Amino acid sequence: MTRAHNIPVLMYHHVNASPSSLTVTADNFEQQIKALAENGYQSVGSHELAAFFSGQPLDKKSVVITFDDGYLDNWVYAHPVLERYGFKAILFVVSGLIGEGDVRPYLGQGLQPPHCPNHHDAKTQMFGPDPDQVMLRWSEIEAMLSANTFEIHSHTHTHTRWDKVCNNPQDKFNKFYDDLEKSRETLDARIGQTSSHLCWPQGYFDDDYLQAARQLGFKHFYTTDARGQNTASSNPEYIYRFAVRNRRGNWLRQRIWLASHRYWGPLYNNWKTRSDDKKRK
Repeated sequence: MTRAHNIPVLMYHHVNASPSSLTVTADNFEQQIKALAENGYQSVGSHELAAFFSGQPLDKKSVVITFDDGYLDNWVYAHPVLERYGFKAILFVVSGLIGEGDVRPYLGQGLQPPHCPNHHDAKTQMFGPDPDQVMLRWSEIEAMLSANTFEIHSHTHTHTRWDKVCNNPQDKFNKFYDDLEKSRETLDARIGQTSSHLCWPQGYFDDDYLQAARQLGFKHFYTTDARGQNTASSNPEYIYRFAVRNRRGNWLRQRIWLASHRYWGPLYNNWKTRSDDKKRK
């Protein structure tokens, strides 16, 4: 085994037939996973990543695949592809938006799959009166767990940015703490497990958020920051992820190579940071 210098963590939201800034089409997603499989990559889960941060070696061609929020299309389009190629992903769910009901069809079963809208429409519906139209059900989560295509972890219970709605720091702390605690209680009640892995809603966190999460037992925090590498000696409270674009498999393979390269990766990250800083001026 050639030991990994760092582990790239991929960030997805949607896989469906309505491409947008946060959506990969079903065909491109299959081409991406197929390219990884054909080039010897393996997906690793939260336990392996945590062990890597503690000094355990991982193979050089290891990646972590993550999905945010818990959209229905993760079951309809991503699950069958992951199952077909023997890959698995980490899914951070907004536990308060997961619904009840029977398992719905997924692509490839010979049945008409449910409509899955683009990100803008899905985000509107997920916080509307009927989130079940765009969000997963517990029955589908249980099926994905049984198939070992997804792990389930916390993305809070409500996905609320308490820093934007609270008038003082103590109120913000209390509301965020309660939100996280409810998420842990819900996951424990519905799937019989919780974990130390948390994905920040919208990628935002501050010292109060960190303190609340630590008190509840979270140790591994996933950001939306792509400009760094997850090495064995890096901070598990700041896990870098890069957003996967709606492109073919070769693009993803090249992007992973760039993200994980010991020399070119940091150079690219520094260049990207300077470029974005110039745009903001």
